[in-house]
Amino acid sequence: MLKLTLSLLTAAVFSLCFKTAKAGQTSYTAESLHQALSQKDAEFFERGFNQCDLAYLDANVSAKLKFYHDRAGFQDKALFMQSVRQNLCSDPAHKPIRKLTAGSLRTFPLYQDQQLYGAIQQGEHEFYLREPGKADRLTGTARFTSVWLKQGDDWQLNDVLSYDHQDPVIRAAETVATSTTNSKNNIAEPSASFIEGLLKQHQVPALGLGIINQGKLQSVRVYGELQQGVPAPANTLFKVASLTKPIVSLLTLRLVAAGKFNLDEPLARYWVDPDLKTDPRHLLLTPRLVLTHQSGFANWRYLEPNKKLQFQFQPGTRHQYSGEGFEYLRKALEAKFGLKLEQLAEQYVFKPAGMKDTHFYWTPAVDEQRYARNHDAKGQLLPLEKHSTANAAANLLTTVEDYSKFLLFVLTQQQTMPALYQQMQSIQVPLKANNGVGLGWEIFSGFSTGEALMLHTGKDPGVSTAAMLFPQSGNGYVIFMNGDNSMPVLEQLLPQLYLGAELWQRK
Repeated sequence: MLKLTLSLLTAAVFSLCFKTAKAGQTSYTAESLHQALSQKDAEFFERGFNQCDLAYLDANVSAKLKFYHDRAGFQDKALFMQSVRQNLCSDPAHKPIRKLTAGSLRTFPLYQDQQLYGAIQQGEHEFYLREPGKADRLTGTARFTSVWLKQGDDWQLNDVLSYDHQDPVIRAAETVATSTTNSKNNIAEPSASFIEGLLKQHQVPALGLGIINQGKLQSVRVYGELQQGVPAPANTLFKVASLTKPIVSLLTLRLVAAGKFNLDEPLARYWVDPDLKTDPRHLLLTPRLVLTHQSGFANWRYLEPNKKLQFQFQPGTRHQYSGEGFEYLRKALEAKFGLKLEQLAEQYVFKPAGMKDTHFYWTPAVDEQRYARNHDAKGQLLPLEKHSTANAAANLLTTVEDYSKFLLFVLTQQQTMPALYQQMQSIQVPLKANNGVGLGWEIFSGFSTGEALMLHTGKDPGVSTAAMLFPQSGNGYVIFMNGDNSMPVLEQLLPQLYLGAELWQRK
């Protein structure tokens, strides 16, 4: 209904765009109004959002501000300013910034009695994380609709709709799911020259692609170079960031299926973080809440103003992506079983799945000569970080073949633990229509074929990874890249992967 209302509003005001507007001391044509509001948008986000000039922000936001956010809810001016101060401006070393998506901004004048009193802006923006010494890392995209009201010769932000927030890789992956027509078709494999061309065009050194077709590994290929003049081998090692989480999720579920753990038992039986000892809400934490990202934690504790772990809301009351939740689960598992995470994973996941080249951290067994070093958006080499301890949420080192074997192993759980498998691959926590969270995966449903898509992505500086699995057909993909400028590669690669063989041949 909101989208329809906005469309009608846009149509109603579009016919006025060619009029000359006059109010106060400034006259505007449609073009000059757009230029003025474009400059205002750029200044507002650069100073208020990127530079955290809170005095400027306060002066340019109406006292009657109404801010509607599709994930954070409604905020008046007081809540808006508090949110900016705490979430955007509290940690200069890890600073979220905003960039306008080029060409997306549109401006529509608002009239009353033939006098211009305001304007509507519509556009899309991209959000990045800025850290010292690192390239800005794309973390998400969103759409916005803003109402600016004239205040003499100046403008003040009065109303904001911020919606359709997306992980950039998830947005691209939806293209695959929505373009599928018949899951029984063979999966097309784009040519090597096509992929190599994409990598060179967008300065991404290497791309690994695993294709699973009807429950069988169809192909494993790695394109590009480890370094200039050195082709990347098929067994290239990639850092896969948050694709660590599905490994730990399946480990947890297999322990539950073996009767050694319970999805709904309190983690406090085995582990209590020192930061939370005096907060009784820690007693509510369970493995299920961690796997569905309902722990109540921020993604990482260093994002909190005091750098300590704390609850942002009561566990189980809403969804919020959190690496800290998985680390909490790791510590509980290790305490309960008296084994390190890597030992548990070897027994319950790696060995039965046939994964022989996967590591939680750097050891002498990791062949650095096969490692795909990470690069920024300009193709520049980033410093090599060698982690020496396991993290349940990040830093896994693996090959395309090994992670494809993991996806095949996930499919076999339909027979070995059918009830848990059903929960894993179906929506447990709805996020929006036909989209939600299963146990350790994000789930997309509602396609005409009846397919559901299990999706997880990974993103770190110089790392962009995705694992996609269609459990009904047994089809899936593993995509690893070692460059920041991965989004345009995905946008062109993904639509070609799920075409039927016959259609591909006609192309």
